[in-house]
Formats: sequence, structure tokens, C-alpha cells
Amino acid sequence: MAVKKSVWFGIAAAALLGPVAPAGAQTFQEALALAYNNNPQINIARSTGRATDENVSIAQAGNRPRISASGSYGAQDLQIGAPTGRVGYASNPASMSVTLVQPLFTGFQVENGVKQAEASVLAQREALRNTEQQVLYSAAQIFMEVIRDQALVALQESNTKFLSEQVRAAKDRFGVGEGTQTDVAQAEARYQLAVSQLNAARATLNASRATFRQIVGVEPKKLTGSVPVEKLFPKKIEAAVSAGQSEHPAIRSSVHNVDVAAFNVKVLEGQLLPQLSAQAGVSRQWDQSPSAHSTNSASVGLNLTVPIYQGGSEYAKVRQAKEQLGTARIQVDLARDQVRQAVVAAWGSLQAAGASVAAARAQVEADQLALNGVVEEQRVGQRTTLDVLNAQTELVNARSNLVTAETNRVVLAFQLAQAIGRLDSGHLNLRVTRYDPSQHYNAVKDSWFGLRTPDGR
Repeated sequence: MAVKKSVWFGIAAAALLGPVAPAGAQTFQEALALAYNNNPQINIARSTGRATDENVSIAQAGNRPRISASGSYGAQDLQIGAPTGRVGYASNPASMSVTLVQPLFTGFQVENGVKQAEASVLAQREALRNTEQQVLYSAAQIFMEVIRDQALVALQESNTKFLSEQVRAAKDRFGVGEGTQTDVAQAEARYQLAVSQLNAARATLNASRATFRQIVGVEPKKLTGSVPVEKLFPKKIEAAVSAGQSEHPAIRSSVHNVDVAAFNVKVLEGQLLPQLSAQAGVSRQWDQSPSAHSTNSASVGLNLTVPIYQGGSEYAKVRQAKEQLGTARIQVDLARDQVRQAVVAAWGSLQAAGASVAAARAQVEADQLALNGVVEEQRVGQRTTLDVLNAQTELVNARSNLVTAETNRVVLAFQLAQAIGRLDSGHLNLRVTRYDPSQHYNAVKDSWFGLRTPDGR
């Protein structure tokens, strides 16, 4: 089941459409680079990753000091009764205080929370890689589909011209008494069917162009270029399956999610442990009573909280988290099975596609010879107009099948590369500035202050 070294799964526009002028052409590499830079799905995944990065800073805040200040100001009128009469006292009491709390021990919740956040960052990065591969596969697929649909439109246009000529020839023969009205009707019917098929092919091409615009971000121009897709996957299926198990981002993301779930268990268990913090504060009060104009105070101490029983919800949360951890581990097995199935299925389909292309080419050659022979035989009266029309229909169908088979073979090659986990900007050598998620992570992970994002928002 090895892939022959001589097979290059190129984007063979010339094979489908004939020679393509290089001026103003849009290559496969350019189209995928545009999708990598502009596709909204990729940009959403990148934005989600940047938001996930902030969880590390949020978790680290649990070990940082908390400082708060408060103040008050008011007015009061105090009337005091005495043997000598009533004494009145009016004042404007005010106060100001500053308090600092420094966590000392949190039951390891902060430490495990930071590790949980870091694991979620790694999982999100692999999810981003998976999204990038899905988008690049979609871009490669629609690139080929536009080429295919352009070829099918050109084929239907050629067929319409051929049948139009057959209608004219049938009418000429009928006019000189060498044909029948039936010949004219048969040719006309086939011509009208070809016009309908041409309109349907053009509608399909317009839909493909719209999808190309959605995925790539620009309108398709003259599509050309080639890429040796075979370099993206091993030559044997066993090696392809092994590569997929170790490289596919869906598997790697699920492995990191196991770490996220495991550290979540530890965080919740930490809520059952004692909590210790240091607290210090200073305050000043003015005009609180007739005998004291102002009062200053300062305090420092330790606060220890030992949870004993809070209704049982904390225990339920730990049990729930352990079940979620078990689910995450099962998800890893599921991801491995799905990747293996995708690799094996894509490999088998690719082998079958190669055989289909060879058969379609042989069919085109045979149908072309048959059509040429039928046309010559018609000229000497040994074949009818219907024979020519049938031979033309068979040739058009064979050429359409070849175009579709060629397209499917290339698309399946990219599908195999995606199933392994290698359909990314690095393996494709795209000329792009590759997005590095670690830059944003490093900019925010130790941030203590600031409302602006690293890009200035």
C-alpha cells in the first residue's frame, strides 16, 4: 500500500484546463497564505488563545498582595443633657484606612491553579493548530474545486459548440434530402440538453467561487501552480498511522486537557485545607467624639481559617472533578481512534483515487477514438446522427469523470495530510509570517498592572 515515488499530486491546472497564462495567475501557495492570514475561523481561534493566556495571570494573582483603601466623611449634631442644661456638639466625623492582605498558604490552590491554566494554554494552542489545518484543507479543497468547475464549464461550452454544429449539419442534410426530420430533432434535443448542462455548470462554478472568497478572502483569479503533496505523508500506511498518533493536534490537545482536569481536582481538594494570610492596616479618624479630635491606629497579624464543614458541596465538587478527569482520559482514547480511522480511510481512498484516474484516462482515450470513428462512418453513410450524438455524450461524460477523478485525487492527498496532522504552514512552506502564540503569552503571564492588551487595545 505504499505510495509510489513517481506520483506527484500537483495542482495540475494545465491538465484540466489546458495551458494557463502566468500573468495575473493565483498560485496554490498564495491562496493558502491568504487563507492563513485572513480567514475568520483562524483569527477567532487566535483570539480565543490570547484570552486563554490571561488565565495564567489570573491564577498567579492568588499569591499576590491585595491592598485596599476606604474613607468616610459626614456631619453630626450631638445634644447631651446635663444638670446645668443641654450641651450641643456639632462635628464632621471622617475616617481613612489602608489594608494589606498577603496570602501565605492557600492549600496549594494557587500553585495548582497556575499549572491548570498553563495546561489550558497548551491545549488551546493545539486547538489553534487543528483549526489552521481544517481551514487550510478547506482552502486546498475549494482551490481544486474551482479548477474542476472551470474545466467542466469549458468542457460543456465545447460540447455545446459541437452539438450546435451537429444541428446545423443535420438541417443541411435534411435540406438536400440526405437526412430526416428525426435527425434534426435528435440533434436539437441534445443541443438544448447541453445548454441546460452548461448553465448548471456555470451556476456550480459561481457557487465555488463564492466559497473560495469566503475561505481565502479574495476572489479567485487564474488558478495555477503545483505542490508535491506526497512529501507531507510517509510512504507506508503503518508509518502514517504512527505519525498521526504522535503529531495530530486533536490528540495533543486532548492530552493537555487531561492535565487541566487533573489540576482542577487538586485545586478543589485544596479548598479543604487550612488557609493562612497576613494582614496589616493603618487608619485615622477625625471628630468621632467630643473628647477626641483625632485617633490613629495601626495593626498587623495573621489570619488562619480551617474549614470543617460547609454543607458538603466541596466534597461533591471534588467527586465531580474526578469524573471529569475520567472523561478527559476517555477523550484521549477517542481522539486516537478517530485519527487512526481518518488516516486509514484517507489512505485507502487515495489508493482508489489513483486507480480511478488511470481508468478515466483510458476511458477518455477509447471514447475519443470511438467518436472519431463514428464521425467518419457517418460521412460514408454507415452511422446515423444518433450514433454520433451518443458517442459525443459518452466522451463528454468520460472527460467529466476524468476531471472529477483528478480533483478528488489531489483533495484526498490533502485530506490524508490533514489526518496525519501535517497540513500546516510549516510543512506547506507557506510564505507567511507565522503566528507565534508564545509572544502574547510571555507578554501577559507575569503582568501585575495594566488595562491595555499587548497590541494597544
